[in-house]
Amino acid sequence: MSLSDAAIRSAKPGAKQFKLYDEGGLFLIVKPSGGKLWRLKYRHLGKEQQLSLGVFPAVGLKEARKRRDAAREQIANGLNPAFEKKRAAAAALVGAANTFKAVADEYIGKREREGLKEITTGKAKWLLAQLEPALGTRPIADIEPYELLAVLKKVELSGRHETAKRLLAFSGRVFRFAVATTRARRNIAADLQGALMSPKVKHHAAIIDPKGVGALLRAIDGFDGHPTTRWALQLAPHVFVRPGELRQAEWAEIDLDAAIWRIPGSRMKMNREHVVPLSTQSVAILKAAGELTGGGRFVFPSVRTPLRPMSENTLNAALRRLGYTSEEMTSHGFRSTASTLLNESGKWSVDAIERALAHGDADSVRAAYHRGAHWQERVQMAQWWSDYLDRLREGGKVIPLDLAGLGCLRERMA
Repeated sequence: MSLSDAAIRSAKPGAKQFKLYDEGGLFLIVKPSGGKLWRLKYRHLGKEQQLSLGVFPAVGLKEARKRRDAAREQIANGLNPAFEKKRAAAAALVGAANTFKAVADEYIGKREREGLKEITTGKAKWLLAQLEPALGTRPIADIEPYELLAVLKKVELSGRHETAKRLLAFSGRVFRFAVATTRARRNIAADLQGALMSPKVKHHAAIIDPKGVGALLRAIDGFDGHPTTRWALQLAPHVFVRPGELRQAEWAEIDLDAAIWRIPGSRMKMNREHVVPLSTQSVAILKAAGELTGGGRFVFPSVRTPLRPMSENTLNAALRRLGYTSEEMTSHGFRSTASTLLNESGKWSVDAIERALAHGDADSVRAAYHRGAHWQERVQMAQWWSDYLDRLREGGKVIPLDLAGLGCLRERMA
């Protein structure tokens, strides 16, 4: 005879536990404590077994019968529902440990051990923080493409198209790592290629007109801000390294006698040491800076403390102070200026210019060859380039380096 909700609720506990039977092997155990437990009796491979289906009233009669029918279907397919329940619980436990955040943290940690630069690691952690609220606690194997797309679309609709693209690319790297380490079945980010708007490429603003370059150089010489900022601005067009490489320059990397600056790979975009030949003009600027900062670690320290390098916004802020908008010139733009005018001169090989810009070479053997093959050409090019900048500057009044007041400033920097 089938059970009813009324019969179950009216069943009172006794001195010993007893059972109330339903159909298809389903029954309810009534404990002396008053607890009521659903069980299913079945046979698998000729052996009688029991499966727990929940506790009444959290699991009512209707739900208990539904769970019974699902278990009987497994039995009909040759499966043992008790074993399948344990396997599902184990999979859920593993899934809970392998959340998107856990896998992403592991991936970032792996890249750090492989030598990923601190600044790149910081960007990866920032991207993870953007994805974490929606996906962080989700088992990575359970995340569907539409879930990731919803996060990306929200960012895209806010107008941050480039950020959305970067989030998709980062997600793809995390999912590929999850697939490689058997935590996910596929890279769902790959399914979303083409789903986002392509952001307009925004190049770093740069002055590439020789006359305009001359005016800029004269403006820099007349900069009336902090001397370390002026020296950094003066050196930037001569060495045309990336702004981060310039502002974090250390005296230990520079050999003024040999006229060489060795930037360690840890600070380079391609993670390889970059050697910069210094022209006589570059050496002069560095010697001037050394009068003030040579006793410390950084060539261009922060104006607040010599223990840190110049902030990343200092040079761009100085250019704005000189009257150049972000649409006209940026600190990164000195690289474009040099690249354009050096190539237009027709005097230097493309490989020498590319090497001077520290652009990567996909072929490691070719890259090693070109580092050595173009060194002498780069030395000559560095001097020619500085002489050319001097000629452009001489289109107007030349303001010499101002070393006055260094004693007072040196005391303030100590």
